[in-house]
Amino acid sequence: MPGKALVLVENLSVPFDRRVWQECTTLRDAGWQVHVICPQGTRRDTEPEAEIDGVRIHRYPLRAATGGPAGYLREYGTALWHTARLARRIGPVDVVHACNPPDLLFLVALLAKRRGARFVFDQHDLVPELYLSRFDRGKDLLYRAVCALERLTYRAADVVIATNESYREVALRRGGKRPEDVFVVRSAPAVDRFRRVPAEPALKRGRPHLLCYLGVMGPQDGVDYALRALAALRDDLGRTDWHAVFVGAGDTFDAMVELSRRLGLADRVEFTGRIPDVDLVRYLSTADVCLSPDPHNPLNDVSTMNKVLEYMAMGRPIVSFDLREARVSAGDAAVYAPANDEREFAKLVARLLDDPEERDRMGRVGLHRINGPLSWANSQRALLAAYAAAVR
Repeated sequence: MPGKALVLVENLSVPFDRRVWQECTTLRDAGWQVHVICPQGTRRDTEPEAEIDGVRIHRYPLRAATGGPAGYLREYGTALWHTARLARRIGPVDVVHACNPPDLLFLVALLAKRRGARFVFDQHDLVPELYLSRFDRGKDLLYRAVCALERLTYRAADVVIATNESYREVALRRGGKRPEDVFVVRSAPAVDRFRRVPAEPALKRGRPHLLCYLGVMGPQDGVDYALRALAALRDDLGRTDWHAVFVGAGDTFDAMVELSRRLGLADRVEFTGRIPDVDLVRYLSTADVCLSPDPHNPLNDVSTMNKVLEYMAMGRPIVSFDLREARVSAGDAAVYAPANDEREFAKLVARLLDDPEERDRMGRVGLHRINGPLSWANSQRALLAAYAAAVR
């Protein structure tokens, strides 16, 4: 029988974290009483307490990390303290559902388990691979520490939710979990959020084509690869018939604006920061080609990129580097450049700009996949099955 679930999130506010919000509303619709603990946002989700569509949200102030690993230790320590404090206030629950990163939230779950709760570990990221991809420090002491925390999280979890089959394999192999205790709940865009509107030629700034990037801008997200590919598109391939817009924010945002300037792209590359959904849909509806420049590294190769799914939901063709899970998600809705080869990435952009029929075909493929095998309805069934297993 449904009971009381406590969802723990550290790296985004809710409902801004779309995956977590979809999970919360799915559980609510299944009869669960849902509480969420998460950080406050800076421009949205700023209230300390809110009840939205029947989901009770408890937020705490959190300063984003700066200054490398030491900054993350400060951020995570603060978040853990606030999360434990708010969990005590909420009281006993039937399920603690912790979404990483970081792999520290199991400590709050262990306290709840002493009172009879079950622990669902929702693994959004492979933190050891994230550490290797984000910090150029190799397998040092901190790397060994994050590996140990992942092992402890797996050990504490009654059920693991993986975002794709690659992550599920890690939970079985590295986490030692039983197959019947690991469920794949794929991320999927909310299709009611991504509905095309008429294209606006003015967004192309007087040029024939619009290129679009949507997503976080962190060290592992490849915005620098995209900018260098666009410089190659202009300089090596002689293409000046495009304008590009980069939608999103992150801790390398300022550095990427500066890189664009150094590459001489400031007159044709626009950085919007985070924007309302209505404006995001305008850009994606107008875009001719969407960019997924995440470079090949231990994390990206096995991770599902939300931007790819969102491009597909808008029926947009995609240029991506050749990553294992990118192919699983996009299939023929994308074309794939050899890993981290910026010039080949640029060539594929040029090829699609010259082939509107191929762009339309790829867009239809993406829409079919999002509305079929990759739909949130399939993920909802898997999520509820995971909860049923946790409380059995």
